[in-house]
Amino acid sequence: MTIYDNVNELEKIAVNLFYGWGYNFYRLENQLRADDLTVRAKVGWLLGQAREAASRAEGAWRRDNLPPPTREKPRPDPAALDGAARLERLAREIGALEGQIRAQPVPEADHMTNRYRREGETLHMLLQCDLALAGRAEVLRGMIEDADGAGLLARAGEIETGCKSIARTLRERQAILHV
Repeated sequence: MTIYDNVNELEKIAVNLFYGWGYNFYRLENQLRADDLTVRAKVGWLLGQAREAASRAEGAWRRDNLPPPTREKPRPDPAALDGAARLERLAREIGALEGQIRAQPVPEADHMTNRYRREGETLHMLLQCDLALAGRAEVLRGMIEDADGAGLLARAGEIETGCKSIARTLRERQAILHV
């Protein structure tokens, strides 16, 4: 029997390599780390859809409410300009949240992290934050997805509240990592 056929020896070699690389894919912590990355990618995708919907609504609002200037009416309606600016701010705010979520760190899989922080507990707390982020992002996306500019302006306060809620959850998530 050669070493290539000795399953026990091959297992020991593989486990030593994984530990040397700082990784063992059979540990719960690594599964939680992968789940965290997956959930945040999906939350970013949801917010990306919400941002695109808000941008489409803003474009439609501008087309419908801000006609080209004419001799009789050289300046646009100030209320329509304010509405377009508010829709643009909403889309920009959602896009900023999307970028922040995608850039969120996850604890490193190294011995120093394990020494000073319980990695499994930390990752579990992060996953709870990420679940809240996913729920909030889906509510926001659903609120924005099929609305036109007037509908978004009517719910702008509610959308801004949703953005603030997502931002608060992101701060909570950052606080968990900086303990």
